[in-house]
Amino acid sequence: MRRRELLRVLSMIGVLIVTSFDDEQLNPSDHPSLSAGRLDDLSIDDYAALNDHLWRVFVLSQSKKAVLPLVRDQLDVLIIRLSRSPGTSEHRRLCALASELLQLAGEIFFDANMYSDASYCYNLAATSSKEADAFDLWACAMTRHAFIEMYEHRFDKAAPMLELAARLARRGDGALSTRYWVFSVQAQALAGLGRLAACQRALDAAEQVHELSDGSSNGGWLRFDGSRLAEERGGCYVALRRPDLAEIALSDALRPDLSVRRRASVLTDLAMVGLQRGDVDQLTSHAQAALDIAARTGSGFVGHKLQELQVHLTSLIGNSRVRELDQQIMAISRN
Repeated sequence: MRRRELLRVLSMIGVLIVTSFDDEQLNPSDHPSLSAGRLDDLSIDDYAALNDHLWRVFVLSQSKKAVLPLVRDQLDVLIIRLSRSPGTSEHRRLCALASELLQLAGEIFFDANMYSDASYCYNLAATSSKEADAFDLWACAMTRHAFIEMYEHRFDKAAPMLELAARLARRGDGALSTRYWVFSVQAQALAGLGRLAACQRALDAAEQVHELSDGSSNGGWLRFDGSRLAEERGGCYVALRRPDLAEIALSDALRPDLSVRRRASVLTDLAMVGLQRGDVDQLTSHAQAALDIAARTGSGFVGHKLQELQVHLTSLIGNSRVRELDQQIMAISRN
């Protein structure tokens, strides 16, 4: 029901982003979520603050799907405002806010492995960003969309999307970290294509984010501040089958302050390092820790990472501990 309601709202806001109607065309009473708090009477700055809050809730929440009803309500609010034929300046600001929320909805669907719904959200976010003349938001929407291709191992499809995202980012705000995030994601696509030297160049380019001043990321729709580069570098080296390089980067990345999703991702990559080395102890200990997180959070993202690991277990499946690990991942995948 939550998904159906959100998709209904997405269909409406997709029209309103590129068209305008008279006030009478849409009645706020048709949107019960607005009546109690009168959110439609807030200022655009208030909407922006609510968007920031929703992104923070998403980042901190162990169950990402719990944020979905809040996103739908906020999109309901923007539908009312967009339907009132705002002036050009206000329309652009509302479209930018819509893009932020659409990307957040996409992230929630992505975490649940609902890639078609996530793709729809990212497409709408790109359109909304274009209407807002918000090139950084537009680049982020393209980059998030490219992740879907990478998670389905279509790296050749992701690479040109990321090239376009890089072009958009170059037209954005140079004080923001957008272009460096695109570099880091390009590195992951290049790793998937087996291009070690090009991957390292992209990672080195992403490291330049550390030269930016504070405030280059906003902690919401743009969260890249370089703090993830060690784990991303490690993940790239895992994909390139360089466990010697991967373990150095991943060990550095495994810090106490990681979010549970990021910790599970690093643990799964370390398990893959163990697998590539034929080290059953390293494989099973790290994979078990990631399984515990998957069971606790129900994250589709973590489940997907573990399934990626499972595909490669056949080389050691003769070991009883590896067979047990295989069965545990299979059980998580059914839930």
